[in-house]
Amino acid sequence: MFSGLKDETVGRLPGKVAGQQFLIQDCENCNIYIFDHSATVTIDDCTNCVIFLGPVKGSVFFRNCRDCKSALACQQFRVRDCRKLEVFLCCATQPIIESSTNIKFGCFQWYYPELAFQFKDAGLSIFNNTWSNIHDFTPVSGELNWSLLPEDAVIQDHVPLPTTEELKAVRLSTEASRSIVPVSRGQRQKNSDESCLVVLFAGDYTIANARKLIDELVGKGFFLVQTKEVSMKAEDAQRVFQEKAPDFLPLLNKGPVIALEFNGDGAVEGCQLIVNEIFSGTQMFVSESKDAASGDVDSFYNFADIQMGK
Repeated sequence: MFSGLKDETVGRLPGKVAGQQFLIQDCENCNIYIFDHSATVTIDDCTNCVIFLGPVKGSVFFRNCRDCKSALACQQFRVRDCRKLEVFLCCATQPIIESSTNIKFGCFQWYYPELAFQFKDAGLSIFNNTWSNIHDFTPVSGELNWSLLPEDAVIQDHVPLPTTEELKAVRLSTEASRSIVPVSRGQRQKNSDESCLVVLFAGDYTIANARKLIDELVGKGFFLVQTKEVSMKAEDAQRVFQEKAPDFLPLLNKGPVIALEFNGDGAVEGCQLIVNEIFSGTQMFVSESKDAASGDVDSFYNFADIQMGK
């Protein structure tokens, strides 16, 4: 617990919370960094604070907070009775706001060496991030209680790195290319009417291959729209992959698939070229044409949303 603090920088180093619950309350003008995984985190009655939370297995709940900026990863995210929050978020389910105004969201973008293991310990996938798909329980006609931060927002301008000697010992980076969670565009308006779906099947190097593919395509000017990691059954594969399904059915038993949606003019051809050049020995599903790609994306993500209970 951190309670009743004012004008302080405090935190917990990796291994010090170890999956326990955490409570932050009645803090003012504080910078708080939890560099570990936890069970649930509740943040009550805080004002003008910077808060970083490592992966949270359950829920993160902000209540009655004002002028706070945070970066966090969790299974469920909820805000109630809050004003003016900025949140760089990785959330496995749809984020919810209630009786709150001026809540701004961006995509989680953070790295330190222990973070990938903490995601595993918290039971979270780095590819299941619905950061921009916000549900407002109490909408006001003609007003929008939430918005997305500018795409070029620099996370350190909002959630600065810690300055105390103890916390500086954690080797941090906020570069997009090093982020444990792939930085996606989410619900932002797409730049192009052409998208491409790539599905990677479970294997020894699936996560590394997904990261490599993202780096290659983003480096060539395409945009990562959304990502998903989900288990598929044979009937799901028939619906999504259609006539190609028989090629992939034996791969489904190995574990969940990772799906990536890329956007940009020439995305389908760009994906096919890179997959053929770099991943020739790896079985992947790639949209065959621009005309087919839109249906591929819709059918996969509709299935995934149903599968994950949205």
